[in-house]
Amino acid sequence: MNLEFAAIHYRAIRDRLRAEEPQIDEQILADTVEGLTDLHEILTAIIRAAVTDEALATGLKARIAEMEDRLGRLRDRAAKRRQIAKDTMVELDLKKIAAPDFTASIRPGLPALIVIDEAAVPGIYWESRDPRLNRQGLLADLKQGAEITGVTLANPEPVLSVRTK
Repeated sequence: MNLEFAAIHYRAIRDRLRAEEPQIDEQILADTVEGLTDLHEILTAIIRAAVTDEALATGLKARIAEMEDRLGRLRDRAAKRRQIAKDTMVELDLKKIAAPDFTASIRPGLPALIVIDEAAVPGIYWESRDPRLNRQGLLADLKQGAEITGVTLANPEPVLSVRTK
């Protein structure tokens, strides 16, 4: 609102001075109008705020990168801890642990696809764009009992399931 009013006021003063003095020097006109209006101060404040916002954005970007690194470390640590719990439960044949805030149980995992020889895999499992295996299709067919050269199913790994509700 103030900017709009200041711009109208600036334009009106500049146009009036030009009309009264058509030969006025541009620098003198600019200096005179600047002294008679608040437009430069308003624009200075807006630009200063933009520079501050850019500096905050730069700092936030760096902070986000640091926090993403921390997030990665926390996820790695959580995965390692889950792996320790799973390995111990499997080793000791513990099927379930009930705690007040969660229940952990060991259940059979799903077999994963292992590609032994990509060259031996039939063409129907290659996607038409850059030659790439359709791993989901292979896995689905193997689970249904299909015998496909060049691939097999891995032994299922136990999975730790934690429910918090």
